[in-house]
Amino acid sequence: MREYCIFGIMRNIDNKINQQRKAIIIGATSGIGKCLVPLLINSGYKVGITGRRSEKLMEMQSEFGDHVVILCSDISELSIVVRDIEQLVETLDGLDLLVISAGTGDLNSALEFEPEKRTIDTNIAGFTLLADWAFNYFKNKKTGHLAAITSIAGLRGSRFAPAYNASKAYEVNYLEGLRQKAKHEKLNISITDIRPGFVKTAMAKGDGQFWVASPEKAAKQILRGIKRKCTVVYVTKRWRLIAILFKMMPRWLMDRI
Repeated sequence: MREYCIFGIMRNIDNKINQQRKAIIIGATSGIGKCLVPLLINSGYKVGITGRRSEKLMEMQSEFGDHVVILCSDISELSIVVRDIEQLVETLDGLDLLVISAGTGDLNSALEFEPEKRTIDTNIAGFTLLADWAFNYFKNKKTGHLAAITSIAGLRGSRFAPAYNASKAYEVNYLEGLRQKAKHEKLNISITDIRPGFVKTAMAKGDGQFWVASPEKAAKQILRGIKRKCTVVYVTKRWRLIAILFKMMPRWLMDRI
């Protein structure tokens, strides 16, 4: 009888391990992505984290131990990024939530091509490759959640950072297309578009910033939106007002800003 009880306990432990939710954050070595890691862990996830800087990944491994699995990967390396993610999913033994937090952008009023290309490679090509992979993975699994950090900048163009705003507009519309596709095909796939305003990270460039949030505060609001499976999350919430103004603002006025 004692042996049976022990076996039952072990079986329950195995079931809990197998049922633990799994998340991957693409671009988790700094900023919002990094702040999301402990929040997801505290919410019961085992978290796969990727980034380009191996030293930062090792620091996070030391900090979070067995709660995380690390993988050095660059979203813009299109030939190997899917292989990297599939390897991470295999190590995690599954995937329930993919958060695309990797992104780049530069102020580029001189229209030098290299900064624009870097933005396109990361925010459009790399983003599309991973978003499509996640959608098909969750389709085969019959369930899943894709969340991506776009930007309030995706609502209008910008003379200061043409490629960045255009790439974020692409992401916003691409996610909407995937959401429509999931609904049309009656798939249990949630798509969350996260649109931050100014957040105090390396991505926040230029003068005249206002309503600047800490990455910790942004991450908390993002997690709340993910848990609620929101369609669109503005971070912080007050940026919804700016979004409304952006959409209503006539082109002639935007051209003068």
